[in-house]
Amino acid sequence: MGRIPVLVDDDPPGAALHGLEVMATGAGGLEELASCEVVIKSPGISRYRAEVAQLEGAGVAVVGGLGLFMEEADRTRVACITGTKGKSTTTALVVHLLNGLGYDARAGGNIGHPPWDPTAAPPPAFWVVETSSFQVPDLASGPAVVAVTSLSPDHLDWHGSVERYYADKLSLCTKPGVVHAVADGSDPELRSHAGRLGPEVQWVTADDVERDRSWSEGLGLLGSHNARNASIARAVVLDLGIVADDGALAEAAEGFVPLPNRCRSLGFAGTVEFVDDSLSTNVLPTQAVLDAFGDRPVAVLVGGQDRGIDYAPLGRSVARRAAPTLVVTMPDNGPRIGAAVRAETAEAAAERVEVADTPDLEAAVTAAYEWASTRGGGVVVLSPAAPSFGRYHDYRERAASFASAAAGYGPLT
Repeated sequence: MGRIPVLVDDDPPGAALHGLEVMATGAGGLEELASCEVVIKSPGISRYRAEVAQLEGAGVAVVGGLGLFMEEADRTRVACITGTKGKSTTTALVVHLLNGLGYDARAGGNIGHPPWDPTAAPPPAFWVVETSSFQVPDLASGPAVVAVTSLSPDHLDWHGSVERYYADKLSLCTKPGVVHAVADGSDPELRSHAGRLGPEVQWVTADDVERDRSWSEGLGLLGSHNARNASIARAVVLDLGIVADDGALAEAAEGFVPLPNRCRSLGFAGTVEFVDDSLSTNVLPTQAVLDAFGDRPVAVLVGGQDRGIDYAPLGRSVARRAAPTLVVTMPDNGPRIGAAVRAETAEAAAERVEVADTPDLEAAVTAAYEWASTRGGGVVVLSPAAPSFGRYHDYRERAASFASAAAGYGPLT
């Protein structure tokens, strides 16, 4: 088409990409972008960076890949799933149910193929897009169906504040073109921001979750949070215009494979169960995993990159547990999490809540296993409540290290 792309990166790889030079943002790259008509921004680049404002001030349109896709797609056949946590699993559930009901559906986003990728296969009948708060501010239009699984402080470095994070994420519900908005009615934070979800929001309630157990238990997912995700997935399927009763959903649910690194059992070493929840990067999923094993002794490994999140709510969740709990802290922000837990559990019986500080993940697994092996039915769960960056390439590498350390206690069965 005669277009010459300009590639710019904050930290260029030092080699050409597809024969094109990759320029550094601070070494002439920004000036080159300012001469373009359109800049397609990676979601990881905050819309609130000064460079974005400079480009827009120069009349350059700064857009995202999902926004470009949405402008050309049949949005009546697109659902976007967002939420602080639960969006990946819910996206996978919607796709699985649609496929099981006989419809061609595909996941887009972090767990699927980006629908805006020109090399993708022919489009499916339905796109179900896991949509992060990084992508929402770049959207001019929304899909027919939106679901919000949860709301809790996160990504403060990208958005600048909790308030702006909430506003950005929830604005997906009121984008032009949105017909149905579904939300978890048991989430108090979501309820307190109901005004941002539009006038016709459909709340998934405890009654809905209980009704859906007739088919959702066949998914084989752990925890009440995943039962809510299943009910949200059902609402999305119905809002896309699909007619399905409980019997059809039960058949469609068969064969679901839970996503890795999300409250997933690795097996037992003797009486101790090891559970990988490495994708837990804030308070919410760690609270959920503690609830999932509510009647069992749990040693939970926490700590990672510090993003300034308040961990007092996690401490209060630990304090409410009736079963024994060991909180094992790891660098970098583990000690800060441990301090929050200690502050919130000071009045808890010493035999019910303990905190142990360790220098790394391997030492944390050792401390957790030794504690759990003296308690019948003990669980060792990696649910860090913090990102992995700084010590690991990503949460998958962290999960692999956890699995390797767990395997040191014998073949997991």
